[in-house]
Amino acid sequence: MSGFRHNSSESRVTVKPRPGAYSSEMTKRLHRYYDNNDLHFITCSCYHRQPQLDTPERRDLFLRTLEEARQRYRFVVHGYVVMPEHFHLLIAEPKLGDPSVVMKVVKERFTRKLRTKSKSVGAPFIASFAMSGSSHPEPAAVWQKRFYDFNVWTEEKHIEKLRYMHRNPVKRGLVERAEQWAWSSFRSYLFGEAGLVRVKFQEWPIEIKSRPVTTFGDGNAASLLLACSDPLIRKVRE
Repeated sequence: MSGFRHNSSESRVTVKPRPGAYSSEMTKRLHRYYDNNDLHFITCSCYHRQPQLDTPERRDLFLRTLEEARQRYRFVVHGYVVMPEHFHLLIAEPKLGDPSVVMKVVKERFTRKLRTKSKSVGAPFIASFAMSGSSHPEPAAVWQKRFYDFNVWTEEKHIEKLRYMHRNPVKRGLVERAEQWAWSSFRSYLFGEAGLVRVKFQEWPIEIKSRPVTTFGDGNAASLLLACSDPLIRKVRE
């Protein structure tokens, strides 16, 4: 990924779980609201807040997976940040599928790539709790189930969510300035860098949906309703 890189001594970030942090409890009884042309501010955490994204290589892998999904499902990314144990996205609704489909694909593909890579370097991706009492330990879970989704429909909220994401690494003490964190959209806004994920960009044509023209007396329900209602223009001046 272009832009700032940590040196080798900073390749892994130590994360301590914070009380009251995002968990699967927050996603229970959540309702999704799609097809309103809103932006979606999405939060997804790693399983039990474990730092599965604590190295530059893993964060790069996640962003490449996200970019593949962006191109396939045709959605515009307005902002993002990848933290050691969670990520935030601000995206438009996809042309194909919906945000739930996108998140399912991104999480599953990243997990599959991570496990494949771990096996290839001789580091089995196994949950520590699964090692006890089992001759065939199961692979560890990478993500919490589901995700948190907040509909953004005003410019004020749009800016608020972007600022929140871009300030997150600074607030956590991972870097001193937002532009030093290579795994957010801040550098795209500040320097115009393309990065591993294209921000506010689409390579597919804009589709303009045509609507049928309704005329009076064509017999459909809309015209009959208009014809039976009070006249829009008074024939006699009062």
